[in-house]
Amino acid sequence: MQLYVCPFLFWKLLSCSVFLTFLRSSSGGLDSCKLRKEFRLLGMHKDGDVIIGGLYEVHLITVFPELSFMIEPEQPWCYELYMDGFKTALAMAFTIDEINRNPNLLPNITLGYHIYDNCIKLGVALRAAMALISGTEKSISNLNCSGSPPMLGVVGDPTTTHSIAMSSVLDLFHMPMVSYFATCSCLSNKQRYPFFFRTIPSDAFQVRAMMQILKHFGWTWVGLIVSNDDYGLNAAQSFHQDISGYGGCVAFYEILPREKDMDEIRRIIHVIQTSTSNVIVVYSNEADLMPLMDEVLHLNVTRQWIASEAWSLSPVFLTSRLLPVLRGTLGIAVRRGEIEGLKEFLLSLRPDDDPSNGMVRTFWEDMFKCRFNHAQAETETGGTVCTGDEDLTSNQEYGDVSELRGSYNVYKAVYALAHALHELLSCVPGSGPFGGHSCASLHNLQPWQLLYYLHRVNFTTSYGDQVSFDENGDALAIYDIVSWTGLPDGSVKGREVGVVDESQPAGKVLRLDEDKILWNFENNKPPHSVCSEPCPPGTRKATKKGLPVCCFDCIPCADGEISTDFIECLKCPLDFWSNPEKTHCVPKEVEFLSYEDPLGISLSTASLLGACACAGVLVVFAHHRHTPVVRANNSELSFLILMSLKLCFLCALLFIGQPRLWTCQLRHAVFGISFVLCVSSILVKTVVVVAVFKASKPEGQGLMKWFGAPQQRGSVLILTAFQVVICAVWLSTASPAPHKNTNFQSSKIVFECAVGSMAGFATLLGYIGLLAAVSFLLAFLARNLPDTFNEAKFITFSMLIFCAVWIAFIPAYVSSPGKYADAVEIFAILASSFGLLISIFAPKCYIILLHPERNTKKALMGRTPAKK
Repeated sequence: MQLYVCPFLFWKLLSCSVFLTFLRSSSGGLDSCKLRKEFRLLGMHKDGDVIIGGLYEVHLITVFPELSFMIEPEQPWCYELYMDGFKTALAMAFTIDEINRNPNLLPNITLGYHIYDNCIKLGVALRAAMALISGTEKSISNLNCSGSPPMLGVVGDPTTTHSIAMSSVLDLFHMPMVSYFATCSCLSNKQRYPFFFRTIPSDAFQVRAMMQILKHFGWTWVGLIVSNDDYGLNAAQSFHQDISGYGGCVAFYEILPREKDMDEIRRIIHVIQTSTSNVIVVYSNEADLMPLMDEVLHLNVTRQWIASEAWSLSPVFLTSRLLPVLRGTLGIAVRRGEIEGLKEFLLSLRPDDDPSNGMVRTFWEDMFKCRFNHAQAETETGGTVCTGDEDLTSNQEYGDVSELRGSYNVYKAVYALAHALHELLSCVPGSGPFGGHSCASLHNLQPWQLLYYLHRVNFTTSYGDQVSFDENGDALAIYDIVSWTGLPDGSVKGREVGVVDESQPAGKVLRLDEDKILWNFENNKPPHSVCSEPCPPGTRKATKKGLPVCCFDCIPCADGEISTDFIECLKCPLDFWSNPEKTHCVPKEVEFLSYEDPLGISLSTASLLGACACAGVLVVFAHHRHTPVVRANNSELSFLILMSLKLCFLCALLFIGQPRLWTCQLRHAVFGISFVLCVSSILVKTVVVVAVFKASKPEGQGLMKWFGAPQQRGSVLILTAFQVVICAVWLSTASPAPHKNTNFQSSKIVFECAVGSMAGFATLLGYIGLLAAVSFLLAFLARNLPDTFNEAKFITFSMLIFCAVWIAFIPAYVSSPGKYADAVEIFAILASSFGLLISIFAPKCYIILLHPERNTKKALMGRTPAKK
């Protein structure tokens, strides 16, 4: 249960502290120092060489008088015994007795205690703290009011707000305080609370424990409800900071009203009902939460509740009345432990052991509904007088030590102070931590000297838990996870189902046995609580405008992108592409005109057929090389044309298959030289036709001496040499090379031969085109020659086909993507080659093979009519 600290009350307390200090330190000619007024606090005491103070919640209801040091209340302040709080106080008394019996810990030193009841009231707790600081002696004998402080340290207070207030006071006296239940993360601030320690993890650890549970079940869309105090508000701050760390979001955030404001409660219930979140985390004390739970039960609102340690095992909620709506609640609980011998100690308690211990006598009267005072017994209990021999075993709750959580933390806190004192008294002179390497002395012991050793405490309890403090004075973070289950007898129990232990390695921090959890849903399975369903593979999250990051749309990744974390799409590397599911990058398909491709097979077959056709014509011409048809117009040129055409057909094969450096360099060179050789031979042949015709006339008798066989060979060689030079310059300056092109299609790599220099390629084609144009022009001009010299007609037709093919090639080549550009070039090569072969040599083969009677000189000269 948490309370808000009023600044005015703090400063009033501080003023009182200074005033008391002044009273104790002043002599003013008096014989002794006296307290102005004795605080009448309910407590229990035991003398010792060193005293440890304690503050506990033994009673719940308080009638608190005016804060005055001059007025002594005539009636007790506290009513209604809080059994668990009293047992926790007795755990401190038991622990000190156990330490005093231990010969290995603080030998020859007896620990004592002063334990007070704070009645869960800040004012009472502050008066008790003042009593612990100033002592309870009515006078101090020496005139200087000197001597050791009455307390070495304080165990308590259990509540956050009390701890904040008392730490501010105790720090003025440099007195360590070890709380067993205050969890606010604000108390970890060593600059503000340098003397504060605790054996319970702070709320920062509790929030992280909550995150472990939420992450385990995949709950990313959760509601948050907190109490309006230090405990709830600080926990909410930590929760908001940590939940985004694992991808979760707060669906709604509500603060419970301090008073029973039913309008506000109903508004919060409406928020819960309209929210799509099925999981609600609650950091609150019992009093502030009860009105909400009553309304939840009234409206039968079923949700998965996650309880903080403040109410996860509260008997106020663990009732059959609330079971319909709270069954299956998961809670973070303080670590449970076992203290051997505590039960026997509790049952051996007697009120007459020390009549000054009013706390025990009050407990006895409340337990057995009797009074030790006969007059009070007559008026209050109907004459029932306490004998002190009543049987404590008759109350099962009192003797139950199966759920030692707060008591176990007290046990660790007392042992921490004892171990620190033991190390302090074991200091070797000359090697101490204080000025001049000095050590502390029991006869002049100061509480602040214990601080150094508290930071270095490290021991293991008999239950097996390690106890130490970090640099902030916080204990090792370990929590039990409990699940609320209804028992056959109608009662409700928080059953342990797991542990959150941050001392364990990553991945083993949370240990959870889901088989022990009974969920409050029809299918008895964990609820589903997300704002948006997880995105399928190959998509990314796009946050919805105005909503938390947990609310999103799923956007498919673009082609060439993949999504693995569903947050953003990542582009695949240059040589990779996304698979159809957009989850992995796979190597891109490499495309080139291959021999296995149907188009490649067709073109290579046509190329080989053309080469074979040339070889066949060459064989026919070779066999009939002495006939007039073959010998007409220089048979050498015919053979040269056939050889070059064969090369033209075969060079098409260089454009098929995976591009390599040598094929890229060779394909255009061979193509250019072969076609120039062919076209230049045709050009020379055309010139020879014209020259022969001119030589047949009287005025051209001497013309043939300029067009003899040597001149024809030389002309072809010179014309071809120009192309060789063009190719050599091109290859040496900007040689064609293999290139992976992704511009045509992003999902594929077009493996092609880059021309290197477009100017070189254009020059090569331009030179071929120039020769072809000249040949076509001469042949066209000679097309009307007499029939005996009509080869010019065939050359004209062949050049017309050749030029048409290559004129059409240019736009087709530029617009063709990928491997189809190579196919277009091969088609142009084959089409022009077949055009030349058929146009020039088909008529001659027709005569040679089918009409040999026309293959005579007379028939060729037109002197003897050919037979039909």
